[in-house]
Amino acid sequence: MVIKRGFFLIFGILSLGMGLLGIVLPVLPTVPFILLAAFCFARSSEKLHDWLHSHPWFAQPLADWHSRKAMRKGLKRKAFLISGASFALSIALVPLWWVKLLLAVCCISLLLFLWQIPELEDSE
Repeated sequence: MVIKRGFFLIFGILSLGMGLLGIVLPVLPTVPFILLAAFCFARSSEKLHDWLHSHPWFAQPLADWHSRKAMRKGLKRKAFLISGASFALSIALVPLWWVKLLLAVCCISLLLFLWQIPELEDSE
């Protein structure tokens, strides 16, 4: 049990770090890593789980996801815009055609994933 908790704790911290990097780095998604961190912390550290769920940036989106498996319309719109802009910039800067193609496939996959997530009104 200790090994399992340790695994989830380490994986949760790494996921949180990747999610935070995703805020500033193009192409690296934020939302999946934060959701993964919440999942891992729920199985390893009550203190980190509570911190993540009370953090001003993540509390409401995590609560929406946990209770309704949905995102607020404004957050979803921002995710679309920032993800699309990040991928577009990356595709424009990369000189190799096969990397451009790979980035385009990743972009389309991410945008399709975001599109299928149910929306909540911002005022709910």
